[in-house]
Amino acid sequence: MIYELKTYRATDGNIDALKKRFFQKTMPIFKRLGIELVYCWNNLEDSNVFNYLVRFPSEEAKKNAWEAFALDPEWKTVKLESEKVSGPLLAAQSTLYLATTDFSPNA
Repeated sequence: MIYELKTYRATDGNIDALKKRFFQKTMPIFKRLGIELVYCWNNLEDSNVFNYLVRFPSEEAKKNAWEAFALDPEWKTVKLESEKVSGPLLAAQSTLYLATTDFSPNA
C-alpha cells in the first residue's frame, strides 16, 4: 500500500473556497477514479493550509489514478468554474510519500 500525505496551501483569502471545492467536487471525482481518501485535517498551525491522506494498492494504481484525474473533463470544468471569481484557489502543494513499516499497529 502506498500513502500520500498532501499539503494544500490556499491563495490569500481562499482557504474556505478551496476546502469547499475539495469536499463538494474533488472528493466525488477521487472516488470515481479510485483515489481512496483516508482522512482530511485542518492545520492547527496555519489556518491557510489543509492536509489529506490518500492511499493506493500499488505504484501503478497511483500513477494511473493521478493521470486520469489530471485529464478528467469534470475536474477541468470544476477547476475552471471555481477560479472564475477569485482566480486560483491553490497557491502551493506538496506530497509526502509513505509506506507502512512492518511494525505499524494497523499494517
